[in-house]
Amino acid sequence: MIFGTGMAAAAGQLAAGYGDRALVVTDPNIAGSPGFTSVRASLHEAGVDVRVFAEAVVDVPESTITEAVECAAEYRPDVVVAVGGGSTIDLAKVTALLASHPGPLSTYYPVESVPGPVLPLIAVPTTAGTGSEVTPVSVITDATTRMKVGVASRHLIPRHALCDPLLTVGAPRTVTAHSGMDALAHAVESFMAIRQPPTASSVLARPQVGKNLLSDTLALTAAGGISANLARAVDDGDDLDARSAMLYGSLLAGIAFGNAGVTAAHALQFAVGAATHTSHGLGTGLLLPYVMEFNRPARRAEMAALAGAMECTDPVVAVHELGLRVGLPASLAEIGVEVGQVRGLAEASIGIRRLIDNNPVRLDVDALEQILMAAWHGEPNRLGAARG
Repeated sequence: MIFGTGMAAAAGQLAAGYGDRALVVTDPNIAGSPGFTSVRASLHEAGVDVRVFAEAVVDVPESTITEAVECAAEYRPDVVVAVGGGSTIDLAKVTALLASHPGPLSTYYPVESVPGPVLPLIAVPTTAGTGSEVTPVSVITDATTRMKVGVASRHLIPRHALCDPLLTVGAPRTVTAHSGMDALAHAVESFMAIRQPPTASSVLARPQVGKNLLSDTLALTAAGGISANLARAVDDGDDLDARSAMLYGSLLAGIAFGNAGVTAAHALQFAVGAATHTSHGLGTGLLLPYVMEFNRPARRAEMAALAGAMECTDPVVAVHELGLRVGLPASLAEIGVEVGQVRGLAEASIGIRRLIDNNPVRLDVDALEQILMAAWHGEPNRLGAARG
């Protein structure tokens, strides 16, 4: 991990350490940005030949994966460089995977089923949100179910994360808000996840092993930094101090959930996002305070620690108010969810066991429906009232 303004210029020397051919994955907007130009210039100066795949799109559909993998098969790169947000980095991860191991991609849906190393990957994030530059997960859209699926393997962790706050300055207000709330969800959910003492067999079986001393420390620091700086970054996209703090918080939250995993807010968003075609960060940010309130009885000490880190009285209220402050809708009803859909969304979410089983309070369809109904009304305190 290399962090600091101007550090994107290190991409060339890092890539040259793997060979002289780099596939650079980005999206059409980033491809025309000054930050992308600086990365490409550094590759050229290091003597690295470049092929650009600039067709990355949000949610990583199968058609885009196929095109990127075909580009890699034709070009035969020595290294993949991802310049963009979470979807771009996730696309680069599965491209590096399928350039090294036979498909279809669904072969690798089971956790830790990637059989060995993939093409070396250098990740250069342009948003402060997903933390994909340091995580073992690539989230893509399954063509059959239209649901998001996480491909999880330690082999997908990039070799290098080049975190340059200057590359995030151009992120639009909405992208800044949604990705920032997603980063906050990573921090909070990893801090509230289950705690299970790892064994040699469990560590080998999955890359994420529940909350622990490392993830707790990073998650608290991330939650404090993100809550203090997100509104500033949204209000003034040129505030480099706020942008730096957000990218740092996103990085720490990525390491935290890369180790501990996330919980019900992300599981529910997989279903909500598929039904409403809204952004991942919007959904996780909207749902987060409801999951926090539902989990409160099992995580009172964590709630107190979050209150201290975030300098607030009640972190559920603080997260809910921050989401509204940066422009998130107040309820699921506002993004088009009908009350009659709620049970079906709960049923769709219960199958995402990697996340459901990581929640500190046992979840069944009824519990998920309860959380979603509170979110449909836009009232986190409905969950507390239901407990009496």
